[in-house]
Amino acid sequence: MKIPSTFAHLKGFRFPREVIAYAVWAYHRFAMSTADVEDLLAERGVIVSRETVRLWVNRFGCHFADCIRRDRPKPNNKWHMDEVVITICGVKYWLWRAIDGDGDVLDILVQSHRNAKAAKRFFKRLVKQFGEPRVVVTDKLRSYIKPIQTLAPNADHRAHKGLNNRIENSHRPTRKREKIMGRFKSPRQAQRFLSAHDQINIIFRPRRYKLSAHSYRHARVDAFALWADYTVEMTA
Repeated sequence: MKIPSTFAHLKGFRFPREVIAYAVWAYHRFAMSTADVEDLLAERGVIVSRETVRLWVNRFGCHFADCIRRDRPKPNNKWHMDEVVITICGVKYWLWRAIDGDGDVLDILVQSHRNAKAAKRFFKRLVKQFGEPRVVVTDKLRSYIKPIQTLAPNADHRAHKGLNNRIENSHRPTRKREKIMGRFKSPRQAQRFLSAHDQINIIFRPRRYKLSAHSYRHARVDAFALWADYTVEMTA
């Protein structure tokens, strides 16, 4: 990724912002560990430790995710919602995820329970951000029924496990990264990482099977242009 080196340095950071942005991009775009990114930067003459890479990812990953959320077009009004168990330090937690009809992740939330209160908390976040949906597709978990009826009374709620295969597939990248990271270390870390990871993948992982090679290259150029713009907006 070639970003102009004319960007101003971030106050308090030894390396220019394009190096930091490149490290964050590589970590989230590919199935890499911080050690892998350290080696990738070393091959380019940038000598940093994996701990430095981790600090960059934690500090600036949220910045890029927030910029993507701010500029993304209005999502499809058909939502798919699902929850999957993740184990953190031997304790089971539930990762709640919602995607729109195009497969783009709307939001995620790590919670300790899988009940109506947890479903309401997550669905309320979604309605606050995106307004009421037209259709909500869930599995047969009954905890969804009352929150959807209360917060989106006009929505068509379809509770059918077979209709929710689209979001079941969206859990796969999480499982892959969870394995690479040796499991998540805390609910806070899982929330911070996945909130950024899912949003960054929205612009860098378009559904390639739906695009011609020419269209995909255009989408990739647009994504890099957005990333460069967001790099300019980075602040210490």
